[in-house]
Amino acid sequence: MSPPPTPKHDVFLSFRGEDTRYNFISHLYAELCRKNIKTFIDYELVRGEKISPALSKAIEESKIYVVILSEHYASSTWCLDERYSNADIDMEGM
Repeated sequence: MSPPPTPKHDVFLSFRGEDTRYNFISHLYAELCRKNIKTFIDYELVRGEKISPALSKAIEESKIYVVILSEHYASSTWCLDERYSNADIDMEGM
């Protein structure tokens, strides 16, 4: 078993874009960056049916996984795939 990768990001933000991207998340992300907290946010990723390898890698390379719950978070296949990917990573590290 190989050791976990060295964290590239301090925080990975998981959120439902249409609910929070341009209000709460944009402010949270700006504040984390202002505090020099390396934060991954999915601005540059292309949405698809399944979680992308790039997103899985970003989750693996983050120290902390933060879920921002909102009205439609649980109805998003993308958000749930992301969360299950993180759960798989958590189990591998045990």
